[in-house]
Amino acid sequence: MIRTAARSRPIRVGATVVAVAGAFALAACSPTDAPADAETAAPEPRSTTTAAPVSPDAAPSPADSTYADGTYTAEGSYATPESVETVVVTVSLEDDVITDVTVAGEPQKRESEEYQGRFIGGIADVVVGKDIDEISVSRVAGSSLTSGGFNQAIETIKSEAAG
Repeated sequence: MIRTAARSRPIRVGATVVAVAGAFALAACSPTDAPADAETAAPEPRSTTTAAPVSPDAAPSPADSTYADGTYTAEGSYATPESVETVVVTVSLEDDVITDVTVAGEPQKRESEEYQGRFIGGIADVVVGKDIDEISVSRVAGSSLTSGGFNQAIETIKSEAAG
């Protein structure tokens, strides 16, 4: 049985799981000729730094980042049946994760204006909080062609942020 000293501060569930798992791993590695009271001995001092539980959606640490943090702007174009349209995309990156996005366009045709407006109104919900390498937009708020220009701009931004 592993005993721990009572704590006066709240314990995070993720940290507790890691601590218990670590205690079991250490117990399994202890020598067989350890004194009988080794199980009840006070645990080794731990670092006071706590880390958030790791989840599959967690952003990489800065050391693992592929792209430099910052705000980047690029242009992308796409063809419609009536014209070639352009959008200007600005994203803010932190640890390879998009923290903010804006899209602006100067549509040539009325229909393009409608679809770009829909796209601009819905894109943040789709990409903010996502790793930039996982972004490949195909349809946002009923707009499918605008995504081609957006994806082209994202590729340019990735090239700029990597170098």
